[in-house]
Formats: sequence, C-alpha cells, structure tokens
Amino acid sequence: MALSDVKCRNARPASKLAKLSDGGGLQLWVQPTGSRLWRLAYRFDGKQKLLALGSYPLISLAEAREARDDAKRLLLAGVDPGKERSLRKADSAKDSFRSIADEYVDKLKKEGRADRTISKVKWLLDFAYPIIGDKCIREIEPASILTALRRVEVRGRYESARRLRSTIGSVFRYAIATARAETDPTFALRGALISPKVTSRAAITDPKALGGLLRVIHAFDGQPTTRAGLKLIALLFPRPGELRAAEWEEFDFESSVWTIPEARMKMRRPHRIPLSKQAISVLTSLREISGDGSLLFPSVRSASRPISDNTLNAALRRMGYSKEEATAHGFRATASTLLNECGKWHPDAIERQLAHIENNDVRRAYARAEHWDERVEMMQWWADYLDELKSKNLRVISIEGRRKPAVHTPTRPSTLNPTAAVHQTPIQISNRRKSY
Repeated sequence: MALSDVKCRNARPASKLAKLSDGGGLQLWVQPTGSRLWRLAYRFDGKQKLLALGSYPLISLAEAREARDDAKRLLLAGVDPGKERSLRKADSAKDSFRSIADEYVDKLKKEGRADRTISKVKWLLDFAYPIIGDKCIREIEPASILTALRRVEVRGRYESARRLRSTIGSVFRYAIATARAETDPTFALRGALISPKVTSRAAITDPKALGGLLRVIHAFDGQPTTRAGLKLIALLFPRPGELRAAEWEEFDFESSVWTIPEARMKMRRPHRIPLSKQAISVLTSLREISGDGSLLFPSVRSASRPISDNTLNAALRRMGYSKEEATAHGFRATASTLLNECGKWHPDAIERQLAHIENNDVRRAYARAEHWDERVEMMQWWADYLDELKSKNLRVISIEGRRKPAVHTPTRPSTLNPTAAVHQTPIQISNRRKSY
C-alpha cells in the first residue's frame, strides 16, 4: 500500500527497525532512535543494492518519489544509480567552493601578491567554509552566502563582513572565468550588510603641533630602532608596512635613493623615494644597530622578522598621543596637506611621492612623468622644514588664507583639483605639549 504524508508524519519508532513501503522499492525506515530515513531497494547486474535518499521530513514524500523515478530511469538506461551518485559527488567535491577558493589563492600567489594579502584572503575565506565550503559552487544561493556574512556581522565586524562578501565574489568570478559557474550571487547582496563606519587615520597638520610631535620623537627614550622608524616615517612618509619591512639592500646611499620593490607596494608597482641628508643621517645611525642583518627594523624576538605593524603606533601612545590625535599612517596626510598648502610643488609630484595612482583612466594614461628632479628637491625641502619646526626657536612657515585643521579624513585631493581641502572635522590639539 502506498504511503501518505500523514502516515509518514505519524510513524512512531518501535523497539526494532520498521520498514514502510511506498512501492517500486521506495521505503521509509523508522529507526528505534526516532529518525526516519528514505531508502531505495533495487537490483543491478544481478545484485541487490540499496540507495540512501535522505531523511524525512527534510526530504518530503513527493521528493523521495521523484528521486525513485530518477533512479528507475537510470536503471532502464543500464546505469547503476548508486555509482552515478558517487560520480556526481566526486564532481561536486572538485567544483566545491572550497576547492575553487584554493585555486584562486594559488593564482594570487603566482601573481606575486604579498604574503600579508594572501593571509588576509585565507583568513576571510575561513569564515565562509563552514556554510558554503563543501557545496558545489553552481548550487550556492545568495541566502547561503548571506548566512555566512551574518555570522561575521553579528559580532560587530562590519568591515570584515564587507570584505568577506568581496572575497567570495572574487572566487565566484574566478569560477565563471574557468567555466564552473555562470553567475556571481554576491551581486544580489549589495546593500544587505550594515555599512561600516569609516574611521579616519588621525594626522597632525598644524605646523606648531607637528613641531611639538617631532621634538617628542627626538626625545623618545624607547628602542633606538623605533625612534629611528618614527623619524624616517616623518621624513619620507611611506606607508607603515613599507617602512617596517624595509631591507638594507633596497637603499642606494651613493645615489640617495630608497627603492621599494613592487611586492611590498599597495599598487604593485616599484616606488623610489629620494633620501634627504637628514634621512641619510638617520639611516647611517640605524645601520650601526641593525646593519648586520637584512632588515632595518628586526623584531626583538627574531632577526628574520620585522617589527609588528603596531610598534610605531604603540610608541606614539607611549608618548601621550591618542589614536584620535596621531598615527603612523597619518604622517602621509601630514606631508600631503602641508606640501600642497605651501604652494611650492606641483601636485602631481606630491602624488607621485605618495605613490598614489590617478583615478581617472584617461589622465593616468598620459600622466606617466615621475617628476623625479622636483621630488628630490621637494624631499630635501621637506626635511629642512621639519628641522625648522622641530627647533626650539620655532618659526612656523605661515600659509596665508588657509585653514589648518588637525585630523585627516580618508578623502585625499584629486590631481585634477590638487589644492582642494582634504581635511575635515578638525580636532583641537591640546596645549599640554607646548613645553617640549
């Protein structure tokens, strides 16, 4: 007698396994534990076989009958349904999100992406694997991805959730390019996540306050290498990660040039920085401390590893500057603001020195000049200017008619309108450091 949904729903466990038949080999096995499992009994090549179709009510009676009919069609075609399922599972594992994500990570490695970038991608993907890792990538729906994203978002990690969506999208686009997926379901999730609040990296842009900071750095009684790092980041304003991982072989003291390899640059292009006389002096002193190794700033725990990415910021905190007042990355905003405001240098030269890439594709195609000679002159002027600000008899170079706020926001000036103000929401720097 055929089963009904009511009979399946009311089936109760007994002391022994009970098998309820629906016909055509389809059975509902009611286990003593209470679980109800669909099984299909069939014969192939003269042998009795059994195929698991899932559990009730996850697999409904109608779905179980459909699976039975599919298996019967395979038998009529001379195909073993059990073997066919095993082959499909193998293909599914090969095309799972996890396996394709691994291929995508390998691709990033072959492209020469930085180790830190690779680590971040892997770290983000680990959040997705428990939900969609073992699913065939063609069968993953936006709702499943959103579940993975919500698990991150519910912890208050809004930026991580946003980056995870972007990373999952990159894996899907790689799958599309390799003919294993047709669409990227992450597009349907745009606007579904809580937007992270943008927090600016604080930067002192008032000349008098900057002079006070420079004097505090000069008097810093911590690690000599940390003090040298703070001096160099003020003089050369690279990104903190580019400085802390710097190696001695990158410096040409005869030509006074620091060449940062493309692997460590954000935009994956090698970058040259002219070295002022003051920078050369700091580097010469630093070489007496760490010149025996390859790194300028080796970790105290291992000479083969650089200092942590928090070392310079921790030193600023020790000197009394909060994260709302000064950061290591903020020296880039400091230099950008004051160099633009002084009016002495071409805006493109400043942008090249900051290693910024022109956003406008057409302009970028034509604006290939390095402005090297001007940058050499500019970097020496900047070092001399910092010396003047740092001197005890402070004589600030005034910039008439310009507001000089103290905190940098993420927006930087466009090279098409280079003198546009890039700092908003000024925070008053306390007068407590005027004694330095």
